[in-house]
Amino acid sequence: MLPAMTTITLRPDQPFDLDRTLSCGQAFRWEKTADGWWQGVVDRRAVRIRQERDRLTFEGANEGFVRNYFRLDQDLLAILASIDRDPAISAAISECCGLRLVGQPAWECLVSYICATNTNIPAVKRRIALMAGRYGRPIDGPFGTAYTFPDPETLAGVSSADLRDCKLGYRADYAREAAVFTSENPDWAKRVADLPFEEARQALMQFRGIGPKAADCVLLFAFGFFEAFPVDVWIHRIVAETYLPDLAGRKCTPAEYERIRRFSRDYFGGYAGYAQEYLYCARGPASRAQ
Repeated sequence: MLPAMTTITLRPDQPFDLDRTLSCGQAFRWEKTADGWWQGVVDRRAVRIRQERDRLTFEGANEGFVRNYFRLDQDLLAILASIDRDPAISAAISECCGLRLVGQPAWECLVSYICATNTNIPAVKRRIALMAGRYGRPIDGPFGTAYTFPDPETLAGVSSADLRDCKLGYRADYAREAAVFTSENPDWAKRVADLPFEEARQALMQFRGIGPKAADCVLLFAFGFFEAFPVDVWIHRIVAETYLPDLAGRKCTPAEYERIRRFSRDYFGGYAGYAQEYLYCARGPASRAQ
């Protein structure tokens, strides 16, 4: 039986912006409908949710799940105050206040970012939807039948050739290898979560297809290592123009990536990952406020 429609009244001192949270590129299984609802599949739940000012209305999940997934009990204002260090990040905070980092399932997040290498968000969404439709489990949801993300045991039994039919290309081998490893090591996520940040990062980069940026994304979005600072072309450009001007106009080499992430972690502190998401969300306003 599906959970009934539920409404949460948000606290006035804890901002939340559902649209910015779900459209900023951190999760790939959400779509907004023409009538203002967001529809998505998280773990084994098909969820439908919308926001009207200080009210969240949703079905397909209970209140505890929604609070945990959107981290509604995290003190966002305190986090933003801790990273508000200069005019550029201040502009990003003003522009995107209410954006929160969601808590994603580790296995799905890992494979999603294997699928996200050297591509764009629409392509990642297509790949994940194809894998779910072919190898996931059908579930009844408030918007009809949906499909869970396939579990490691299922994907471990799928050939690389079949995964290529899901538009994964060369990533098919990486996804299948990750599935084999995680199915044989079901405690892998707990082991990563229990490591110090740098060791956890190195552990994730043992997966083929998980480089520095993908590792930082998985640590930030699935494991709650909020000091992680993924660097894409936008973030490289913003950090170079705003904080490290000698890097402006240059390609982001591995050495530059390392310099940017370490600078950002030292500069913004333990919630550098929030600074990254706000700078990415704002982009234009953040890069203009110098």
